[in-house]
Amino acid sequence: MTDADVIIVGAGPTGLMLAGELRLAGVRPLVLERQPQHQETPKANGLGGQILELLRYRGLLDRFEAASTGPTHPAPRYPFGSVHMDFSQLADPPLRGLALPQPRLERLLGEHARELGADIRRGQEMVGVGQDDATVTADVRGPDGPYRVTARYLVGCDGAHSRVRDRAGIPFPGTTYPEVNRLGQVTLPDSVTRLDNGDLDVPGLGRIRAGLFTRTDRGVFGLGWLTPEVVLVQTTEDEPTETDNDAPLTLTELQDSIRRVLGADLPLGEPIRLSRYQFQARQAERYRDGRILLAGDAAHLFPATGVGLNAGMLDTVNLAWKLAADIHGWAPAGLLDTYHHERHFAGARTLLHTQAQVALRRGDDPAAEALREIFLELLVDEQPLRRMGALVAGTDIRYPMPNPNGHALTGTFAPDLTLHTDQGTTSVAELMHTARPILLDLADRPDLREIARDWRHRVDIHTAKTDHRPADALLIRPDAHIAWAATIDEPADTAVDALREALSGWFGTPLKTTVPVTDRPS
Repeated sequence: MTDADVIIVGAGPTGLMLAGELRLAGVRPLVLERQPQHQETPKANGLGGQILELLRYRGLLDRFEAASTGPTHPAPRYPFGSVHMDFSQLADPPLRGLALPQPRLERLLGEHARELGADIRRGQEMVGVGQDDATVTADVRGPDGPYRVTARYLVGCDGAHSRVRDRAGIPFPGTTYPEVNRLGQVTLPDSVTRLDNGDLDVPGLGRIRAGLFTRTDRGVFGLGWLTPEVVLVQTTEDEPTETDNDAPLTLTELQDSIRRVLGADLPLGEPIRLSRYQFQARQAERYRDGRILLAGDAAHLFPATGVGLNAGMLDTVNLAWKLAADIHGWAPAGLLDTYHHERHFAGARTLLHTQAQVALRRGDDPAAEALREIFLELLVDEQPLRRMGALVAGTDIRYPMPNPNGHALTGTFAPDLTLHTDQGTTSVAELMHTARPILLDLADRPDLREIARDWRHRVDIHTAKTDHRPADALLIRPDAHIAWAATIDEPADTAVDALREALSGWFGTPLKTTVPVTDRPS
């Protein structure tokens, strides 16, 4: 008997999200966190992108919004390198954000995981790990001394300096950039005048524009208002040695950096939050080594802000149900390997645009200025602006997976259709609250429902109508991605065979039933 089904190393947002998803799938996670208390200095100030939709599909977004420092809203301006994408003219921008400092986010995720029954232990440091064909073993050092725990799998969610990744011998190739970023959420003294448009008038320095980056030959300065009283200031400087991101940033260090970049002092008031980080572009060569897996910053680091939490938490949603399938004994061959294939692909897409941001922000010669100017001209047009917003949000991901009829929805995140049933109106998002796979029949196809009956112990079957039907039927995985879709004009026999293949390929061997089964009411 193992101590847990899955050991999770690290109780940051990635590890806590994984714990909750595993509990939804009926798996026993044990979370080990070396820090005895929550860290109050936020490494991130909010969530953005596809993870907000996923939280809504789990029924959690309202809870997170209630705890935020502002509403969930489309981001009217979003940094990309050293320029901004301006979504303010779009009625339905492709990118949304939620102001939620990381300490508060971790508390919410921890509360949710514990409510579902997760075991979360703080002050427990993993110091060693080993595995065999059946189990993985973690050596742990806690307040009461060393001990050992075993599980079926172990997932490293322990960040950029992952001990799990190192112990597993998984290479982490990439680049550490010389630029050091310092951020402060601060008030400003009365000696600094805020103009009507948000710009600052600073004695001895002049006017500093809000919402834009000020470039000098010594670095980059950024300024943006969080509230009428609190401003976000940021500096970026090249420094010859790697910095310690975990060392606290002081107000004096931030002021010294502003002075170096701007060549003059910017008076600052009370600090609300201060942080420092150095950009890296890295991706683990593999996200799995036997019974050891990686997620979040342990698997990838991106040289831009606003994307790391989105990618890491989405890793766990992809992974959890596949681990559960293996632990419960019904996973088809190769299912767990699709975690690496799909999320490594998604990570590479995120690396693509974040490394493009490096090119935009680091150049300071006329050619670089020309590149930034041309890029901004392209973003004046709606189509490229939407495409870039979707790229940053991660909503453009289409996992490479079997697609026998070439349906455009296969591999994509399921759209939140409004569904009309005999019991009333519901939606795809509401059906996904339980994190179970779904066959959604939108065209009253008894032939497809009949095939799916042999998987009813694993797949919920729902029949509904929708105003704009994208397919006759959708097979939706627990991570809300579409595994198969029936083309509206597809021959019936072809659709039946393809559905049977998809059900077997994702949800294992069917369970033949002799007792009639009725469809679950939606």
